[in-house]
Amino acid sequence: MFGLFRKKQKIITLPYRTDVHCHLLPGVDHGAQTVEDSLALIRREMEMGISRIFFTSHVTSTTFENTPETLTAAFETLKAAVAEEGLDLEMHCSAEYRLDEYWMKQRDANQLLPLPGNHLLLENSFQQELMMIDDLMFDIQLKGFLPVMAHPERYHYYGYRHDRYRTLHNAGVKFQVNLLSLSGYFGTGAMASAEWLVNNGFCDFLGSDMHNMEHADAIMEYLQSKDWRKMSKKLEGCLLNDVIG
Repeated sequence: MFGLFRKKQKIITLPYRTDVHCHLLPGVDHGAQTVEDSLALIRREMEMGISRIFFTSHVTSTTFENTPETLTAAFETLKAAVAEEGLDLEMHCSAEYRLDEYWMKQRDANQLLPLPGNHLLLENSFQQELMMIDDLMFDIQLKGFLPVMAHPERYHYYGYRHDRYRTLHNAGVKFQVNLLSLSGYFGTGAMASAEWLVNNGFCDFLGSDMHNMEHADAIMEYLQSKDWRKMSKKLEGCLLNDVIG
């Protein structure tokens, strides 16, 4: 009987309104596959307090050789669907670039979709650190771009070499940490590295990196936890999510 009068738990939302990393454009990578998928995931983002999304689909050699044309076409289709649904959402089209041969071709052809302010969301190799990556990051900056490394906590080779985090960050590379990593979704190694980045002031952006409903559920569950409440206090005044653009 008393359960009928129990106060409904308030859903905790994110302390920013901008998601700088997600895979919600339909049919261009291994994220959302249909417009319906995209709309469902967008609604979950909005439940978390997000009202501005940068759609950062994969651009990767062989698997997802997207171009500005393919991404813009999917973006315009989704933008029309969002308007038809009456969702109050600010939308921008960008990309997550794997540092590979295809990225080099896109860069040389001036076929890039940066985030505002010429920020480039870049994905490192998951196997081993790229040779000459320091020189590459320097060259990217010389060309007028600001490199943002996507989910550096997920590159296992940095987990036991925190000095590399310091070197890259001090050289002007911004870091975008995944909420999923902080939640433990990708394992204890990625979570420990993500926490280290936050604790040492190296987390410049948080991103959902959302691909599917399982990701959305994991993030929402994490946002209701004591761990997130502690982590969010450490991040106060540090994040650039709403500053970009």
